[in-house]
Amino acid sequence: MKLIRYGQSGQEKPGVILNDQKYDVSAFGEDYTEAFFANDGLARLAEFVAANEGKLPSVADGERLGSPVARPSKIVCVGLNYADHAKETGATPPAEPVLFFKSTTALVGPDDAIIIPKNSTKTDWEVELAVIIGKKASYVEEAEALDYVAGYALHNDVSEREFQLERSGTWDKGKGCDTFAPVGPFLATPDEIGDVDNLRLWLSVNGQMMQDGTTANLIFKIPFLISYISQFMTLLPGDIISTGTPAGVGLGFKPPVYLKPGDVVELGIDGLGTSRQELQAYAK
Repeated sequence: MKLIRYGQSGQEKPGVILNDQKYDVSAFGEDYTEAFFANDGLARLAEFVAANEGKLPSVADGERLGSPVARPSKIVCVGLNYADHAKETGATPPAEPVLFFKSTTALVGPDDAIIIPKNSTKTDWEVELAVIIGKKASYVEEAEALDYVAGYALHNDVSEREFQLERSGTWDKGKGCDTFAPVGPFLATPDEIGDVDNLRLWLSVNGQMMQDGTTANLIFKIPFLISYISQFMTLLPGDIISTGTPAGVGLGFKPPVYLKPGDVVELGIDGLGTSRQELQAYAK
């Protein structure tokens, strides 16, 4: 299945995509929350959709899409997880995964605007594959890790490099700004994807291709990441793990290239659709 949430920000309704058409499933009675995933929501939703085939209301093409997951308990991100990206930033590929968090208030829809933070001069882009956790995960064995996956989604791990790298402390300051986590357009269950270790992911700025990579080049693969992260914290249903970005970020150019108001970022991953964000200056 492919899950969507649509409507005005903060008032999203649940939906699904069937044969490239969007349908409303508000009558199912649940949003895509932690409780939904924890209580076998995907299986129950599939039964509901099958029982109501041909009777689900259509969603208009012009409707805004929100994040396909209602606010998760956490967004855990993996840094420097592609060797080419580590090299372009001057970093040594890590011996263990580098972890940081994005605030849940950063979460927005796939085509919502990215707001350049107040006093920012180094806002950057990062196309990433996001993993959505389907059930509570603590001390998970690597061999069993994929059993904990509800699905996958496209994510732009927007980053403010001065806040992240020049203001001391952890990376989180440059990662969790409002609008810095556009996710979607949809959550695809694993059966929709095929080989998750061989997906093309790409990103362009103003029509110029900046990133063009493949998940085959992940340093730490998804089962290892789920197992590893679960050794340090409990992952809850609906939590998002963002798995890292390939080379081509603005920080890696010489001189660096950063986003400015009016710029348009477009990105996509095989099987997970595309998204588009316009950059806007911060305003009170």
